[in-house]
Amino acid sequence: MQLRAPAIVVASRPQGETAVIARMLTAEAGLVAAYVAGGRGRLLRPVVMPGNLVMADIRSKSEGQLPFARLELTASRGPWLSEPLPAAAIAWTCALTATALPERQAYPAVHAALAGLLDAICSAPSARGWVEGLVAYETLLLREMGYGGDEARNADGAGDANWYRGRPAIADLASGLEILARLERPVARYLIAETRADVMAARRQLCERLARMDGQSDSRGES
Repeated sequence: MQLRAPAIVVASRPQGETAVIARMLTAEAGLVAAYVAGGRGRLLRPVVMPGNLVMADIRSKSEGQLPFARLELTASRGPWLSEPLPAAAIAWTCALTATALPERQAYPAVHAALAGLLDAICSAPSARGWVEGLVAYETLLLREMGYGGDEARNADGAGDANWYRGRPAIADLASGLEILARLERPVARYLIAETRADVMAARRQLCERLARMDGQSDSRGES
């Protein structure tokens, strides 16, 4: 494998004393796992955080070998990881992507949607600016993985072209939470079911934080 391309880091786990195995989503090669020497060190540890955008230089001698990667940071999500709501949103979207997608199969629409969603999470003044994108992203993953049947359509409540392109008609945060609640079952059943890790815990944490935010908004509106 010989690839140099922009990538989104979606997962990272320690390997040995100093390295990490980073999983990255690229537009042309899909999800790729690679060995990053020194990934646990002071210089590279901030680079391999999930959500970061990197320029990845990925090389392997054979297709069956775990590639080695050199990474250059192009955009850091670090400043938002200290904020509870953006941090939870980044953690969930990256964990979902790393779990749901098969490796080395290109999903350019998913790559573009994830990049746009992460940008929205980090730039919108509140969750109202990105909750529609989150719902659309989960629905897109279901469809790309071949599970865009009646259950997913009933969950999103739409199914038209605008929904697929990431512009669902969500009036407010409360309605977004309702749709996320309906999507929980198909996401857990079709995208997460075969993993041993409790990936859905990250989604539950995010939804709890969104619900608290919605409750605070309601309280201010009533006062």
